[in-house]
Amino acid sequence: MISFNLGQLSIPERHGLLLGAVGPRPVAFASTIDAEGRPNLSPFSFFNCFGSNPPILIFSPARRGRDNTTKHSLHNVRAVPEVVINVVTFDMVQQANLASGEYPEGVSEFEKAGFTAIPSERVRPFRVKESPVQMECIVKQVIETGSEGAAGNLIICEVLIMHVDERVLNEHGKIDQRKIDLVGRMGGDFYCRASGDALFELAQPAKHLGIGIDRLPADIRNSSVLTGNNLGQLANLPAQPDETSVNEYKLTELAELFIELQDNKTELRRALHLRAQSLLALGKTEDAFKTLLTFNDR
Repeated sequence: MISFNLGQLSIPERHGLLLGAVGPRPVAFASTIDAEGRPNLSPFSFFNCFGSNPPILIFSPARRGRDNTTKHSLHNVRAVPEVVINVVTFDMVQQANLASGEYPEGVSEFEKAGFTAIPSERVRPFRVKESPVQMECIVKQVIETGSEGAAGNLIICEVLIMHVDERVLNEHGKIDQRKIDLVGRMGGDFYCRASGDALFELAQPAKHLGIGIDRLPADIRNSSVLTGNNLGQLANLPAQPDETSVNEYKLTELAELFIELQDNKTELRRALHLRAQSLLALGKTEDAFKTLLTFNDR
């Protein structure tokens, strides 16, 4: 490991390290207006959701590192404490990137980037028609994290109303992660697309309490085949398979393998661990656990 003392690095060096490590970051496409009612539209990847009761979003138009100037979005929410946060999808990411350009004050990024401005219902800033989720917010607080270049300005927003395109909903009326096709910001010029094979599901421990890696048999914990992810998948089960089900699985699914390798326990153990790993890749965690528990080196 190489250790970096951030206090001894330049702002660009710090910025590169932090953004290269903390990602992917969701993108807030923030629509604001100034005191004269002129619209501004800009993407920010210092952004996330921080509660649902009340529903809170926070994004940060940081001070520019090169000259310590502040952005139009920050000026606007101080003048008119309202904002619409639109999500950015793959189909609109090139236009959203264009809107990040530092156009002069009063220039509409809606026009520059070719987006359609539509009226909001509860706030004055416009919504982005092309975005499948538009969140009308009031600004509750602005927190300055510093006064030097590259310091953050946390804009704390409460969502009043969400507009969601029906085309990104599933049959239960919830947002379908495979339909919405969101993008995330990475380090440098890199982005990522949350679709296809990039998406995967994990059963959350909040729904049940996993047994934990410390409760796995030593033979499994010390496997030379299974990875940390494999062990985590097994340990997220609420209980080990019982002895009866393990014996039945051995007789019905693994009999040929045990006969083939009955005189070579080292190879049998490895074969069982490899098979379990393949089952884990298919999401068959219970079967993988049974496979591993069939091995007895005594």
